[in-house]
Amino acid sequence: MSSKLASSLSFLAVLFVAGCSGSPSTAPLTPAVTLSSASLSFTAISEGGSSSSMAVMVTNSGRASLSFSSVQVGGANLADFTTANTCTGTVPVNSSCSVTVTFAPKHVGQLSETITLTDNAPDSPQVINVSGTANAIVLSVTPPLAAMGTSQTTQFSATGDPAGVNWSVAGFSNGAPGVPVPAGTIDASGNYTPPPGSSSFLAAVTATSKTDNTKTATASVNVVAPGVFTNTNNVQVAQYTVSTAASANVSVQFGLDTNYGLNTWTQPAGSFGGTVSLYVAGMKAATPYHMRGLIQFADGTFFTDADFTFTTGTPPANQVPNITVTNTPGTMPQSGVELIDTVVITGGGGKVPESAVTDLAGNVLWAYVPTLANTAGPNPVKLLPNGHFLISFSGQPDGTNSLMQEVDLGSNVIWQLTSAQVNTALAAATCTGCNITIIGMHHDFVVLPNGHLIVLASTTQTLADGTTPTGDVLIDLGDMENVGGNNPNHLPQPVWLWNEFTWLDTNRRPYSYPDWTHSNAVLYSADDGNLIVSSRHQNWLIKVNYANGAGDGHILWHLGYQGDFALLDSTGAADPDNTHWFFAQHGPSFVSSNTTGQFSLVLFDNGDDRGVVDVVGGTCGVTGQPACFSTTSLFDLDETAMTAKLAFHPTNPDYTFFGGNAEVLKNGNVEFDECTTTLIPEDNAVVYEVTQTTPAQTVWVMKITGQDAYRAMRISSLYPGVQW
Repeated sequence: MSSKLASSLSFLAVLFVAGCSGSPSTAPLTPAVTLSSASLSFTAISEGGSSSSMAVMVTNSGRASLSFSSVQVGGANLADFTTANTCTGTVPVNSSCSVTVTFAPKHVGQLSETITLTDNAPDSPQVINVSGTANAIVLSVTPPLAAMGTSQTTQFSATGDPAGVNWSVAGFSNGAPGVPVPAGTIDASGNYTPPPGSSSFLAAVTATSKTDNTKTATASVNVVAPGVFTNTNNVQVAQYTVSTAASANVSVQFGLDTNYGLNTWTQPAGSFGGTVSLYVAGMKAATPYHMRGLIQFADGTFFTDADFTFTTGTPPANQVPNITVTNTPGTMPQSGVELIDTVVITGGGGKVPESAVTDLAGNVLWAYVPTLANTAGPNPVKLLPNGHFLISFSGQPDGTNSLMQEVDLGSNVIWQLTSAQVNTALAAATCTGCNITIIGMHHDFVVLPNGHLIVLASTTQTLADGTTPTGDVLIDLGDMENVGGNNPNHLPQPVWLWNEFTWLDTNRRPYSYPDWTHSNAVLYSADDGNLIVSSRHQNWLIKVNYANGAGDGHILWHLGYQGDFALLDSTGAADPDNTHWFFAQHGPSFVSSNTTGQFSLVLFDNGDDRGVVDVVGGTCGVTGQPACFSTTSLFDLDETAMTAKLAFHPTNPDYTFFGGNAEVLKNGNVEFDECTTTLIPEDNAVVYEVTQTTPAQTVWVMKITGQDAYRAMRISSLYPGVQW
């Protein structure tokens, strides 16, 4: 016998996909075995002549099954291999030979693997040794995450063990870390059914390998008990309440049919779940609506609650404004809803003052009418970041019977604040100038980004000439957490006060003295932290050094006739005509995103004393005085050059001596409102949306009959951050 060491050994591994049965899997396929080493040798059985009888043995130390796809050992073929994995064949002397071995898949989803071994030294004793390890069982469950209702069934499936799995389920009250609760049943096919009930919980659906019970895979399930829709104190508002056992965001879809079309805002359920109550508001009176809850869990799963039909009620007739709306054909108004606060000057035909929201067709969607003194009406109402409305009620003279209320969409009073409570708080306050007594709050307020509430309030002072005019103050009542509250003794904590009697000349009395200033609006300039107050009877907008509560209150500038700015016309040329300034103005608002330096604002210019500013108490439209007209004025201001360019000021169709608001909408159109005009009887109002063109084109008109509108404004919806 002759022998020599094997040399020039090379391997070629060829992988191909084997057929499989059972459910298809998207998991990556894996080999049946992993080849870690291999060697090839031939052992000569006999020798002589031109050939030798050789025996080839293949051994497998892994757990995969073994088969042979082809054999190239001399004249041997596949059938020559015995159950002992040996083959005897005749191999030509000094010739090359090879053996191809295929390992068949043992588990569904695995790959078969083929290895070809070639030896160029066939006269050496050779034995093929192939070693490897079979793949471990790896289970997966589909879906790995799910959300479902307690009345639903969800199908789960598992892959990774051809022998199948055993299913089990456990329940937990929440994820922190959770208390075990009944979880329902899951059958042998993976159909999971929670127990009926009114509690939401977390379920863990587990698949356990039948081959190796140490191998498991688990799916996490958010199980949601049905939400509940109920009536509220407002007949046009429903309330949706639902609980979750995990972090989630909750909203409601609603509409006239199951296409829904409208959404509430989204509210969180907390880090480990909890109960969420949402008001569903924005529905017409006496109308059936479809609505359903939507729950988006933090793990990405989504649950849609069952459809529910809710029919709104009908509010009392005297609480529904008489409204008609017209649209100019071919134009499109800015989307959203209209927020109005109506007042009554002479009786209003039986209508009561109220805060209301309408759609753009004039249908009342929400309204609030408190039980107050007949002389007190809302002026104004504003939507807060928390989704509630803050309303300042007062009568005449300004501040009489004043009351502030925070009201939710369900018409529940969250807190209220009277002028008497403010006076009590002022008496105890230590801020500079706070030792005064107010008549009451009126006309406007502003909620600052830091949560502080700035209110406009009236006060009186007896002057050296014996007169006792009414002027106004701005009061920073502190953080709203300290304002009002459920506790009636929860008083505000005033931290800053600005008094017009301190900073303005009491001898300047252009209009309607002794109602000396009649301030009616306050704006917060976010860029520099200062305040701008509209003093109607001074014909000025006044910028006050507030500096986010650190300012000393000195006046930074006066905008208006006899103020600090030079008036320019729309071309930028100096405009010597004082009648183009604003007079007895209402409702200013910022137009530009910036609020200092070079910026823009718009206001409603009533024009009551236009052209007669040097006549104390003089008014337009009387013998010897200029004719009256109203307009909406948009100014481009430059605080460095101290110029005010009148960029837009279309003359209104009629003159209105009081009320009004102005704002530039998202689409660039201008909206303004007016009331008690020369063209319509007293106790009526009109709201316009017009283009910023020359001439301005009317896009949308709302007429309110029987009531004046102190302010009207377009808001995106009844929910902050949601556009309808």
